Amino acid sequence: MKMRTLSVLVLLTLAVLTTARPKAGAEQKCKSGPVDLVFLIDSSRSVRPHEFETMRKFMIDILDTLDIGLDTTRVGVVQYSSQVRSEFSLKTHSKLENMVKAINEIIPLAQGTMTGLAIRYLMNEAFSPEQGDRPEVPNVAVIVTDGRPQDRVAEVAAEAREKGIEIFAVGVARADMTSLRAMASPPFEDHVFLVERFDLIYQFGLQFQNKLCGLDLCVESDHGCEHLCESSPGSYHCLCLPGYTLNDDGKTCTAIDLCAEGKHNCEQICISSPGSLTCDCNQGYHLNEDKKTCSAINLCAEGKHDCGQVCVNMGPAIFTCDCSEGYRLNEDEKTCSAIDLCAEGKHDCEQMCISTPGAFTCDCNKGFKLNDDKKTCTNMDMCNTVAHGCEHQCVNTPGSFHCICPEGQPLQDDGKSCGTCKSAVIDLVLLIDGSKSVRPQNFELVKKFVNQVVDTLDLSAHGTRVGLVQYSSRVRTEFPLNKYHTAEEIKAAVMKVEYMEKGTMTGLALKHMLENSFSEAEGARPASRNIPRVGLVFTDGRSQDDISEYAKKAKEAGITMYAVGVGKAVEEELREIASEPVEKHFYYTTDFSAISTIAENLKLNVCPAESQGEIEVKDPCACENLVEFQQATMSSLQQLTQKLTSMAARLEQLENQLLSRK
Repeated sequence: MKMRTLSVLVLLTLAVLTTARPKAGAEQKCKSGPVDLVFLIDSSRSVRPHEFETMRKFMIDILDTLDIGLDTTRVGVVQYSSQVRSEFSLKTHSKLENMVKAINEIIPLAQGTMTGLAIRYLMNEAFSPEQGDRPEVPNVAVIVTDGRPQDRVAEVAAEAREKGIEIFAVGVARADMTSLRAMASPPFEDHVFLVERFDLIYQFGLQFQNKLCGLDLCVESDHGCEHLCESSPGSYHCLCLPGYTLNDDGKTCTAIDLCAEGKHNCEQICISSPGSLTCDCNQGYHLNEDKKTCSAINLCAEGKHDCGQVCVNMGPAIFTCDCSEGYRLNEDEKTCSAIDLCAEGKHDCEQMCISTPGAFTCDCNKGFKLNDDKKTCTNMDMCNTVAHGCEHQCVNTPGSFHCICPEGQPLQDDGKSCGTCKSAVIDLVLLIDGSKSVRPQNFELVKKFVNQVVDTLDLSAHGTRVGLVQYSSRVRTEFPLNKYHTAEEIKAAVMKVEYMEKGTMTGLALKHMLENSFSEAEGARPASRNIPRVGLVFTDGRSQDDISEYAKKAKEAGITMYAVGVGKAVEEELREIASEPVEKHFYYTTDFSAISTIAENLKLNVCPAESQGEIEVKDPCACENLVEFQQATMSSLQQLTQKLTSMAARLEQLENQLLSRK
């Protein structure tokens, strides 16, 4: 039924093209079964008046070939440009003359080309029960357009096709083949048509007329074939599925039994299926790789035994059990038990014995390491036994140590010293808006803004890194994080950036930043190093795409986001981009001449203590400050206690070593 529906739809659209000019005299209508057909016609300003008249005649000539009626073929017409307007629905007219009158009264909208919007209307409104759509009746849409869509069509067209709408795309003159294929149903050779001008729109009709009105005896008649029916012009014949033969009656089929006919070379058992066979073996045998001969079953090889570990084949259907090295056979002569040398005390480990079947290895308690003799252990409190060089605090790990710094002071590349706010290391990517609304002279101010930000940073290959991305309707990496390592190089590269113009795809830029700019391939340090990642978005207007998804994903990925807006920038979008607290990560000014002030204030959030110029003096009598002092004191005492315990353990160890030498 579905295949018939598809051919009907193909034929509808193409029959339209075939019979574009009504023929004189009475003509028999195609009896193609009930169909709900909607024309979606492009009435944008690029369609000239005489071309729109050709489109009217195109639709009328198609209708003239169809069996119009509420119980046969229903037709609706929708025109679109920058908006969508239904001229009449599937249930409006039941007579051809009323449809022709309504088509002749259509007034073109003469605006843009929002094809995606029109397809969504087609799916949600035109093919709805309220508009006359019938359940279990094929839905066919014929889209006629002369230009490239100004919105996205692929996703909504795919959604419409998934809902069962068969789409034919007819393109004229300036139409884009890629867009036509994105809209149409497969196969494209039956659903996509492109002509150079409107007066050629009729040339596709004749090749489809026979398909539309031709009679398929396999479908239309009671052919009586048991398996398959194959049509031919004016006739049909029956076929059988593979493995069957057609009987003398020409309709029924009989399975071919090769085993019964003796047409096999099985050694023991032949199992027949229509037109084919498989060999099998008697009980106690298995089929060999040649799929014909049989061999006696090896119970061990077949896994048909209850040995715990090793099965030893002793002959056909006979076996005994054995154990792997390090295990011994139990009294049931089936299962095995591991030989645990540690549990039996058959080892010389000083601290820990780790058993494996029939063997063992030695290990040490936490804070100790195994010596070269693989038996004895040595204390590994390295913070108290080596010159660790940690500026703030040394933390022991088994067999090693690492340094830590106070909160807010990053550990430097030497792994020992602690940095200050000025020497803080970050990976910074700036996204600058290069849309046409910025204008060339203001874009130069944006570049100076970027260089002001660069001047506040401590740049080097091992320090802060900076990358720059410009975006408009597309996204372009001007230079990645690992391209330049000095302020002079970066500032020179910034001043050479060329203005892109066009649209404002901020969401696309955020996606590029997350997936590319902060990748290790473009110079971002590995996340395991805990180097902060900072993104700064500079824009002067509303984004033309959705920013929500990738603004959220960037912050979820641990990227600290700053949003800087100028002029017509939308505060709601800037706040959605900015990290919490928004007030410290969101900036706005009315014109480009004031962005230098933003660059100066931006430093307040990067290095708050440095930019304030003074250290806050807290009231020692305030309750919260007393609590903070008490917590800090307890933390310091705890650290001193840990160090004292480690030193006592070390002294005890040294005393034991001295006693053992006497």
